[in-house]
Amino acid sequence: MGIKVMVILRVSCQATMARVIVKMAKETAQLARDNVRLKQRSWAGQIEQPAAAVASGSRVGLTLSPTVATSTSSHGLMAAARSRWESKLHDITDSRRHGVGVGSSGVVGVENVDAPILENVDAPILENVEDAPILETVDAPILENVHFLIQENVDVPISQTQFQRVDLDSLDYDPGTRKQIWEYHVNQRDEIRWAYIKKDAAYCLPCFVFNNPNGVVGQNTFTVGGFRNWKKVGGKDCYFQSHIGKDLNSAYRVAEQKCKDLMNQWQHLQRVVNHFTIEQIANNRLQLKATIFIVRYLAFQAIAFRGRDENCSSLNRGNFFESLGIVTFWNEKVAEIIEKAPKNATYTSPSIQKEILHVFSAKVKKAIREEIGDAKFYIIVDEACDESMKEQMVVVFRYVDVEGFVKERFFGLIHVADTAALTLKNGIYSLLSQHCLDIQNVRGQGYDGASNMRGMWNGLQALILNDCPYAYYIHCFAHRLQLALVKASKQVNAISHFFLALLFLIKTVNASCKRNDQLKVANANEIARLIDLEELETGSGLNQIGTLQRPVETRWSSHFRSVSSLLRMFSSIVEVLQSIIDDAIDGEHRAETESAYEGLTSFEFVFILHLEKKTMEITDKLCQALQSQSQDILNAMHLVSSTKALIQKFRDDEWDGLLTTVISFCEKRCIDVLDMNARYVPRRGRARNQKDNITIEHHYRVNIFYATIDSQLQELNYRFDEDAMELLRLSSTLEPREALKSFRSSDLCLLVENFYPQDFTDYEKQVMKKELYHFEHNVVQDPKFKELKSLSELSQWLVRTRNSEHYKLVY
Repeated sequence: MGIKVMVILRVSCQATMARVIVKMAKETAQLARDNVRLKQRSWAGQIEQPAAAVASGSRVGLTLSPTVATSTSSHGLMAAARSRWESKLHDITDSRRHGVGVGSSGVVGVENVDAPILENVDAPILENVEDAPILETVDAPILENVHFLIQENVDVPISQTQFQRVDLDSLDYDPGTRKQIWEYHVNQRDEIRWAYIKKDAAYCLPCFVFNNPNGVVGQNTFTVGGFRNWKKVGGKDCYFQSHIGKDLNSAYRVAEQKCKDLMNQWQHLQRVVNHFTIEQIANNRLQLKATIFIVRYLAFQAIAFRGRDENCSSLNRGNFFESLGIVTFWNEKVAEIIEKAPKNATYTSPSIQKEILHVFSAKVKKAIREEIGDAKFYIIVDEACDESMKEQMVVVFRYVDVEGFVKERFFGLIHVADTAALTLKNGIYSLLSQHCLDIQNVRGQGYDGASNMRGMWNGLQALILNDCPYAYYIHCFAHRLQLALVKASKQVNAISHFFLALLFLIKTVNASCKRNDQLKVANANEIARLIDLEELETGSGLNQIGTLQRPVETRWSSHFRSVSSLLRMFSSIVEVLQSIIDDAIDGEHRAETESAYEGLTSFEFVFILHLEKKTMEITDKLCQALQSQSQDILNAMHLVSSTKALIQKFRDDEWDGLLTTVISFCEKRCIDVLDMNARYVPRRGRARNQKDNITIEHHYRVNIFYATIDSQLQELNYRFDEDAMELLRLSSTLEPREALKSFRSSDLCLLVENFYPQDFTDYEKQVMKKELYHFEHNVVQDPKFKELKSLSELSQWLVRTRNSEHYKLVY
């Protein structure tokens, strides 16, 4: 195995001198090869074929990298080279007690000794080496009989090349920071090259630097994933050209302009602001204040900002610019500043308006967050689809501030991809984390009755309850009642058909202004006739002429008003329908009106109309009470219980009275009354196909009357479950009016034990019993306590009197 001995020489010599030096190195290597047996060893971990010359028990590695340069005297350079060569060999002989190794970069490295290395010799480099004169006969002395001490019995692994493995997945693809290819081991370079080539993706630097995600499909191609579809490069449909875009305001061109603006330091905002005078700054602030004032006014009044045509020549530029015109009309200074302002700094563009609104939003959210602090809070969530067909989730926080006021604050809208429970949960958690609100401080959830919200196992309330065991779900009582009465009733087939016929009837009558006017005239004549017959009472506010009310799903009492108005105006509606049928020219309109007339004047429709009116009369008081802001919890629970009892009483005792009322109503209006003892034949059915031999009375009593009321009672019992009622009942212990009657301290202890056991330590539970004893005698017996009417007033009063500090556990 040969040894490469290379010496770093930075001397000024001609090309001939370089060849002589190389020849001298070869002869020296031949001499070392004959006298030295050396095993290969890797010193720095990345040496390709290290050579070691051992002298007096030490290893010395020399690297020859002759530099070709020019000189004025070739003989002088030869002598200088010979002198330096001999000096170097002398240093090699004297370094037997020191270690010298060659580093991976090809530079001599010395261990524990300052070995002289010829470097940093500044000499002009000869570029055209081939044109340099070559000295043919040069007598260069060759060192002979150079004796190197060989270290015996050194175990060095043979033919072993060691290098550090590289993780190809973590390669740096930035050309400015990644390692150069020659810095890797020679056996690794092909693998590294293949890893870089395999990436094979194109990126856009301006879009990467100024990327603003907006949900556009394919937007992240040149910023995240990289472009790889090289078949679409070139031609008229080149993907690069489409990325640039023909529009001057395309995403790429905007990003490119931002890059240019960023590089143009002389036009940066900070430099421009530094050159502003005090007067210019005051004028700019006045101009911006005018814009902020108008934006705040329009936002508080919930007025639209934009107009259909906002050009200067438009007669109506929209609410924002028209409001700005009013300000400039009464303030000449603002008008002058806006008129002289640069066209790119008017602060009136839609983007500026949105930025100001976002600033308002951020400040409001910050204020709400500071009000909540570390206190417990309640979340109310609902979702709806907006005009742009995007699903939006509304989040409202309910909490008690430091002054004891109960507040409900709208906190924000969150766009969600779908209404799945997990998606809604992630949106809520993201909003809470953005504002540093701990999910463990949630003490209640309020949603609608949809399955994705109230599901016991996979609903939103169940997912949040798994993370926060005290975030109890309370469904809106008014909404519960609506679902129990209307939705449950529609589970009965006949009731469902009734509401469909009701909607069709209202649509037919209110289809035009002419028909609506006809209904009002017919209703006025009917009221006058009944007053003459002394069948109606007269008085202030009575016998108003109205219209048919359309039932709305989100208006809890709208169904009752719709049924009541139809029953009150029944004769007038029949008269209008008959008039429409007689005057109809189009056969389609006549057929629709006849269908509505036949449905309205059927015995089944009239029966269900009276049935729904009776049941909704019982529940309307509860519905109104549940929507009252001043309604206390305990009274609402009493109303729920009384409503259930009244509905049950109506089921058990009122069948005969209802049937008599319906028959009397039909006879007065010439509607055919069915024989209740006759055999019942289903509509569009045949008697021979009917298996059950039942009467018409049995059908109306069991299949409609009992089925409707039973479904309502079942839903009331299900939706007003005992667990929720128990929580509310125990929570009402501190209700001032209830506490005056009987202060139940044991109920408060039971509330802590059953619903909030981990919020209080064992010691605090023991202290609470004593604290409640003092609270009853010092607070409840206070004369001013009798003036309080709700828990909210009690909370405020405790803070004002500083009793919240003395009774911290109760508060």
